[in-house]
Amino acid sequence: MSSPSATSPTAIDLAVIDYGMGNLRSVLRAFERVGGKPRLVSSAVEAKTADALVFPGQGAIMDCMRLLKETGLDHTIRDWIAADRPFFGVCLGLQALFEHSEEGDTPCLGIFPGQVIRFKLEAPFKIPHMGWNNVRWLPSPADGDTISDPALSGISPANDQFYFVHSYHAQTPVRSLVWGETDYGGVFPSAVRRGNCFATQFHPEKSQAKGLQLYRNFLAGAARHRAGRGR
Repeated sequence: MSSPSATSPTAIDLAVIDYGMGNLRSVLRAFERVGGKPRLVSSAVEAKTADALVFPGQGAIMDCMRLLKETGLDHTIRDWIAADRPFFGVCLGLQALFEHSEEGDTPCLGIFPGQVIRFKLEAPFKIPHMGWNNVRWLPSPADGDTISDPALSGISPANDQFYFVHSYHAQTPVRSLVWGETDYGGVFPSAVRRGNCFATQFHPEKSQAKGLQLYRNFLAGAARHRAGRGR
């Protein structure tokens, strides 16, 4: 039997950050379902050799940032994204990329300009924002439209729904960072992107077929990135 090629998602060394919070099994199972072979990492040394890095944040941002600093994974994430290596952040894994969160008045990773604020909503909208909602995807600067964007292959530009559970959301002055938007008592960034860095406020692993498609697309992009490096 031949071994997987460098451009095959099964050849990707996919590191999933385990910083001691939340149940990561659903994320691991989701990537396994789309042909990936994820492994948990809890230190910078373990993550260093991976082809792609996944940050499935869950819980309170104060605890998240404390544990990232204790393990040195805060530097790993900053360096990883600065080097434009494939990265996917989920929920708190999106929020932590910005400068500051209102939750616990917490300094975050500061990779992207912007703040994380609590929803300020009136009836009938409830906090947390929980359940299915639409995402309107925006063209990436590189591809010019959502149709030709390989990261959105198989995804509708505006009609597909994804699963959310959150009380805080990001806001950024940099429009080009916003990859997807969602309306919940007002429009907020539900996905961000820069180069090979992708992050979603919703949970792809809980979003059934369309969420799995996003993970499948990410793995395919990571495989192309690996092949381009000649590894």
